[in-house]
Order: sequence, then C-alpha cells, then structure tokens
Amino acid sequence: MNPFELKPEKIEGLLMDWQDMSPIPYNAREIDPYTKTRIILMNGTEFEAVWFSHQFTRHTADNDLRRALALMRRQEQQQQKLIGALKPLDENILAHTISYEQLAIDLTAGLAKREDNPYVKQALDFALLEDFDHLYRYADLMDFDEGIHAEELVGRYTEIMPGRPTIAHHRHPYDSVNYPILSQSASPVTKLCANIITAAEQQTMNYYMNVAPFYPNAYGRRLYREIAMVEEQHVTHYGSLIDPNQTWLECLLNHQYAECFLYWSAMETETDRHIREIWSRMFHMEVSHLHKAAELLLAYEGRTWQQVIPDGAFPAPLKLTSNIDYVRGILKDTVTLTADRESWTPVDQMPEDADFFHYQSIVNNNVETVQSHDIIEREIQREGIDYRFETRENPIKALRNRKSDNTEVGRECRVPSATK
Repeated sequence: MNPFELKPEKIEGLLMDWQDMSPIPYNAREIDPYTKTRIILMNGTEFEAVWFSHQFTRHTADNDLRRALALMRRQEQQQQKLIGALKPLDENILAHTISYEQLAIDLTAGLAKREDNPYVKQALDFALLEDFDHLYRYADLMDFDEGIHAEELVGRYTEIMPGRPTIAHHRHPYDSVNYPILSQSASPVTKLCANIITAAEQQTMNYYMNVAPFYPNAYGRRLYREIAMVEEQHVTHYGSLIDPNQTWLECLLNHQYAECFLYWSAMETETDRHIREIWSRMFHMEVSHLHKAAELLLAYEGRTWQQVIPDGAFPAPLKLTSNIDYVRGILKDTVTLTADRESWTPVDQMPEDADFFHYQSIVNNNVETVQSHDIIEREIQREGIDYRFETRENPIKALRNRKSDNTEVGRECRVPSATK
C-alpha cells in the first residue's frame, strides 16, 4: 500500500456535520480489548496532529499557509471528536485508564519487536517496563476501590504484576533526553515508530494530567499525579528521538504519513465491523491530508515527497496483540536499568552522586508518602496479598512477594563515586 498513489478527495468535501461526529459508542462489557486500545491510539494520534498544527501555525507568518493548515486542522479536530465519542457514558476514568496502560504495553512491545535501530529499541524496552508497572498499580487501585479485577478488562492478553517499580521511575530531567535519530539514515520503520510512540505517550500524559483532579478520592488522585509525572518523562524520552533538523513542512508530511499508516493498520487488523468502517473512512480523509502536505512541501520548499519519504509504501501493518513472553524477557534482562543521560545503566553501577539518586532523595525522601507504593500496601493490608494476574511467577525473584511491595529494585543499589 502506497498512499501517495491513491487519488485524494478535496478536503472541504470531507468536512462532517454533527451527526457524522456522533457514532454509536462501543459496549464497554463486550468490546475486544484491542479494539478499545486502537480507539485510544487513534484519539492520541489526532490530538498530536492538532497540537503540531497549532505549533506550526504559530511559527509561520504566511497566512495562505496558515489557512491551509487551519482547514486540515479543523478536519483533524472533527476526526478526534468522532473517535472520542466512541467511548460510552458508563465507562469510568479508571476502567479507561486500564486500557490506556494496556495500549502502552502492547504498542511499545509491538514497535520494539519490529524496530531495526538498536538504540531506539532499547529506548522502547526501557519505558515498556515502566508502563507495565503502571498497569499493576492502577489495577490494584481498581480492586481496592471497586472490587473489579482488571484482568477481565485486558482480556487476559496482558499480565498484571510488578515491573520496574514506579518509585524507581522518578529520574532527574537531564536523564530523559535521548539522542535524536537522523531522518536521512533512519529506516521508514524507525521514523514511524518515533512519531507513533511519542503521540501515544503524550495522549496518556494529557489524560492523566486532566483526569487526576476528578478521581473521587485523595489517594487515587495522588496515584494519577505521580504516574502523570512519569508519563511526562516518557514524552520527553520519546520526543527527543525525533529528528530536530526537519523543516516544519517535512514534519507535517511525516505526521500525515504516520496517521495514514495507523488508520490503514487499524483498518487491516480491526475485528469489529462497525469500527473498521470508521477506520476506513478516516484513512481516506488522511490520504487527502497527506497529498495536501506534499503539495505544500513542493510549493513552499520546491521539494517532492520522495525527498522526505523515498519509498512511500507502508511497512507491514501494526497489529496490537498479546506480548506476554516478550515483556517477561525484557523484565528479566533489564529491570535494574535506569536512565543515565543518553544511555541506560544498571543502578548498581551508578555512582552515589549521580543525578538519579539526588532527584530520588528530593522527590521520594519519604517512601511511605509515595502513592504508587501506598496503594499496594493498602491492598495488602485489606486483602492479605496484592492483586495480580500472572501466567506464571514473576521472573524477578525480588518481585514475587505478594505480601510486601518492593521499593528497591531499580532504585537502591549504588557504588561509591569515583570522585570521592
């Protein structure tokens, strides 16, 4: 599939009325977990398209270009409103959150398994273990507050157990900045990956930032607040991979190409006939946006789309699926890593004066006030053990104890500073 070879429609002819933006919501009790995660992914992809377009508009003085962006952006907004309206009224904040974290795990694992750049793959694997642990913390909150086992919401496709403990995720801002990939040498898969995962994590960050004050109790609010801070790190972590040397119009073309690829992937892998029809419709809209972006690139920079995306043919469709064995392997091999500027180092090899330990001493100076730890301890105190869904025991021995939450893995060990 090469979207540049398809005939686009005029964008104005694709604008929707209110009825068009009012689809029938899914049934929260019957929907396939991966249909719901695709909806969340595409919602985040549209948000990124809109936000990028606003930033582009604020960085150009050409009003003809601004008008072209405004027309595309208005339709992206309509698409986002349609996708957002698929969520039913009877699905609460926490149930939706479980799907956000399932998406983060299985999208990240899926991208990592197809990634051909070792550095980008390591960046994906590193943050994967953190989203994996977030699912465990939110699932215990759900069991504690609602008596609902999150394994039913994730269809038992994704395990729910400790990963790298959330308390260990809080790192100095300097350690969230990675080396950027270079578009000229990066593969199409890598460029798509950087754009897709940044948009997805940004959507998660925004969701937690916005819903935290609406959670109905104080400890739940604090958990959202804490994990939202980690998601901010993830957005910096992934966003810094994107090539900063691109022009705004190159970025626009790559954004539209990524949207086309994701809608096409969703269309190819969707199991719900009604939702598949929506993905098909959105894909054809994005084809028009992509061709418009190529037209603007040629008009304003005198460059063809082939100079930015040499081969417009899509790679294999991205499919959201179970990754239990892959996640277990990454957990077993990398749980003790922490970010160390643009690389990742086992925490027991970090000097005691490293920024990681300094930041931890400020933010987590009293472990008992760290909400991601507290919610597990609350669950253990009431139920006798934490809540998990495991297909077999945790590959990390220190994380197998269901009667005590571990706050040391990936956080506590250190070596003397070489400077002391």
